[in-house]
Formats: sequence, C-alpha cells, structure tokens
Amino acid sequence: MNGFKPPTRNGIGPSCVAFPPGPWPNLLDFLAARFPNISRSTWLERMARGDVLSETGEPVTSEIASQAPYPAHQKLFYYREVPNEPRIPFDEVLLFEDAHLIVVDKPHFLPVVPSGGYLTETVLVRLKNRLGLDDLVPIHRIDRDTAGLVMFSKQPASRAAYCALFSQHAVRKTYEAIAPWRADLSLPLTRQSRIRPAGHFMLQQEVAGPVNAITHIDVLEVRGDLARYQLKPVTGQRHQLRVHMLGLGLPLLHDGLYPTLTPEGQLDYAKPLQLLAKELVFTDPVSGIERQFSSSRKLLF
Repeated sequence: MNGFKPPTRNGIGPSCVAFPPGPWPNLLDFLAARFPNISRSTWLERMARGDVLSETGEPVTSEIASQAPYPAHQKLFYYREVPNEPRIPFDEVLLFEDAHLIVVDKPHFLPVVPSGGYLTETVLVRLKNRLGLDDLVPIHRIDRDTAGLVMFSKQPASRAAYCALFSQHAVRKTYEAIAPWRADLSLPLTRQSRIRPAGHFMLQQEVAGPVNAITHIDVLEVRGDLARYQLKPVTGQRHQLRVHMLGLGLPLLHDGLYPTLTPEGQLDYAKPLQLLAKELVFTDPVSGIERQFSSSRKLLF
C-alpha cells in the first residue's frame, strides 16, 4: 500500500479522488465527468501549476491526463481553490494550547473546516497558517452559523483518545440560545426524538422511530417575547439543538434554516444565529486533568 502523504500548502491539505473502473479513455475525461462544475481548462491550469499529484506524489501533467490510458484502481491528490473567496470579518480566539490540544472560541459565520465555497476562510486553515501546525485536525465540529468552542488535535498519536471523548459522550456540552418565550412550557424538560435527514440536503427533521437525539433544556432569562435558554445535548445529531427547539415551537433567533430555508447568498452579518457553544467539560484522556472551557462570547436579544 502506498504511504505517500501530500504536503499542506498555505494551510490547505489536498483532496483525494479514487478512480473506479469505467469507460473513460483517459484521466481528463474521468475528471470532467466526476466534477461537472469544474471545466477541463481549470484542471489543465491546476496541472500546469503542479497542483495535481499521482498517488506516489508525481505531478500529473496535461499530457499524462489526456493521452495516457485511464488509470483505474489508482487515485490522485489535488489542491482545491475557491476563486475570489471573500474575507470573513470575524476572528477566532485561541483559548488553550498544550502539546496535544487546542481550544478555540469561534465567531459566527466562520466554518470550522473547508467545504463548498469556504477554503482559506475557515478556522482550520487559519490556525494551520497562524501556528504552523500541518497535522491539526478538529476533534468535533459546530455549524458555521454557530459561535463558540471547538477543539483541535495536534498529535496523531493522541487523536483517537480525544475523539473517543465525543463518540462515548464523555464531554459535558452546554449551549446557550435565544428563541421565543413560551410561558405554557414547563421547564426544565428533556426533548427526546429521532432525527433524520429531511428532503433537502441542508435540513434535518424529527421522525417516528427509536430515539437517537436527547437534549436537556432550561431557561436562563426572559426578556419580553424572547428568552435565553440553556441547552445540554446528550447526543450529537446534526442540527440537533435547532431541530429540537423548533419541535417545541421555539425556532432560534435568526436561524437561516429552520423553520424557513434562506436562499444561498443572503448572508446578513448583522443577524447571526443566536446559538453559542458555551462550555465544554471533560477529563483529559492524556493528562487525567479535569478540563473546563468557557466561551467569552455573548448572545444578543
């Protein structure tokens, strides 16, 4: 098995694509079919810059891609780019760093990892460039719209131990949110339901079936028609807090997904989603120390 590991460039690691058996005469034809939104000329430009590598690390040239037979059962690495990626005008705050762990207080609107139209403007790439840590990997993630705490692993050797904290529900997570106030709701309460993908790839929904999502909910403060809630998820389903609050008739303030999906491109920096990953508490699996981290960010009514 090939052990080649492509280098990080400017904090950005390469993407990888495997070549299945198929009818394509050459590699360029396969790439055009596999990525219909990327033109052949774009692939050729990437190859000319040395941004496309074989599984052994050799540059893939335009001649190889267009003239050599299609290399089924192999793979290549390529460095993705986002043309004219706008700067997100909010900064992450480094709260903690030791030999194994980094904890960051993330702002609203900044994604944790590259995806879609976000590449350099992500917490991961910013930290890699800022700290010079090519092996940095997020241990867990929160939505781009959500602010608050995110943990990163620095060392491959200890990474599994920190990831196990989340898979085994050994991290006590506390969120805060602002949503409508319902005086008829008896709080605190525990919302238990089954959450599955909805019809749109961006959305989740509650459905009948065995419970896979549990959230403890309480109220911290009431101001008129709105309240600040404390949310403690036991499980970690995608969009769990947003879906559970919606199920209670309490859609989060400025939520661009629930109950109504906002069209792409209508980002309003003046109206961040009022959801904050406020606190993380756990026993450090390497040092045995009880860790407690708290975001200094505040939600706005």
